[in-house]
Amino acid sequence: MSMDIRGLERAVAEHGRVARVVVASVEGSAPREPGAAMLVWPDGQSGTIGGGALEFEAVAHARNALANGNDSLVSRPLGPALGQCCGGAVVLATEIYDEARLASVPGSAYLRRVTGHADPPLPMQRAAARNRSSGEFPQTICQSGWLIEPIAPRLRPLWVYGAGHVGRAIVEVMAPLPGIAITWVDTGADRFPGEIPGSVTKLLAVSPASVVRHAPGDAEHLILTYSHALDLEICHQLLCHGFRAAGLIGSATKWARFRSRLRSLGHSDAQVSRIRCPIGDPMLGKHPQAVAVGFAAEWLSNSPAAETEMEANA
Repeated sequence: MSMDIRGLERAVAEHGRVARVVVASVEGSAPREPGAAMLVWPDGQSGTIGGGALEFEAVAHARNALANGNDSLVSRPLGPALGQCCGGAVVLATEIYDEARLASVPGSAYLRRVTGHADPPLPMQRAAARNRSSGEFPQTICQSGWLIEPIAPRLRPLWVYGAGHVGRAIVEVMAPLPGIAITWVDTGADRFPGEIPGSVTKLLAVSPASVVRHAPGDAEHLILTYSHALDLEICHQLLCHGFRAAGLIGSATKWARFRSRLRSLGHSDAQVSRIRCPIGDPMLGKHPQAVAVGFAAEWLSNSPAAETEMEANA
């Protein structure tokens, strides 16, 4: 398994400081494999390391760690003492993350000392070196107080607000593309199609603008709801929150009215101009699939790979 850096970033953004509990190593039979992890904060948690008494104790330990700020490695036998019949044992690493620590996490292989003062074992140093030189992903390994994990590739986040005709066309076109994580937001389950691609996260919200705060700061947003009032509030919240890019469906008349309203809400012309309206390529027409194709072409031309190629050819 790989470390879900995006999920960790979202949890830190929402809760400020969280404990990450990861199965660092396994001996014998265990409910989860090395790399399985959960996140814990004072009044909640996400993910699982297998449930039962093991997880109950791990959550309590994680909340104590949040209070004292200490990382730890703890071995837990999975026998009668925990009411589990696996018969094996696990080592759990508990680490505290905030924004400052997240900034130090590398892009692909994360080697760090959890406890103790020894140097990293030679096999772990070699695994990290192979990752740097050839991109080979290491397994999750824990030795001598050190832990190494592969980092899940960073996906480019796209948040789509609205499951109407244009929203459906855009998700249909964009979902098969590699390197993308789509969050699809609307007000009711009946507004979504019956089948949604597995790569798409459906998010129900009575007030779609209220979920903007959960989006990562580098997300791209498409605002396509059935209501001008909803669209305006989402634009307002995005300008307060921050984003990589944002697009709004609508006419020149709608955008002129929105610009005026957003200025009256305290946003500068420079800020407001970061929202693009209309989206897609107007030369392709207004058919939902045409809008989707135009947006997809723009998305691909602005992909990290395309930007790298343009820099290399400059």
